[in-house]
Amino acid sequence: MNDVAYSVELTNRAKKELASLEKKTQLVIAHYLRDKLEGSENPKMVPGAKKLEGVENGWRWRIGVYRILGVMEGNILTITVFKIDHRKSVYKNL
Repeated sequence: MNDVAYSVELTNRAKKELASLEKKTQLVIAHYLRDKLEGSENPKMVPGAKKLEGVENGWRWRIGVYRILGVMEGNILTITVFKIDHRKSVYKNL
């Protein structure tokens, strides 16, 4: 996939979760989404990326104690972020 880049979309749930975090954390996560995932040719190779068990095409990206959970849609080249939360609670109710 040369010169093909992924776009990042946040679900309404992910937007609310991001907005509920403290401002400094919001900025760190927004920076990560913009600089590491948006436009990436292979988000699976970004440091902190790991296959998400139990979710089809699901991936997680680690930022300190926070996790971004998303689904990569290959033919559309979109990462749909569906959850952003602290590591202690992010995997509940998947």
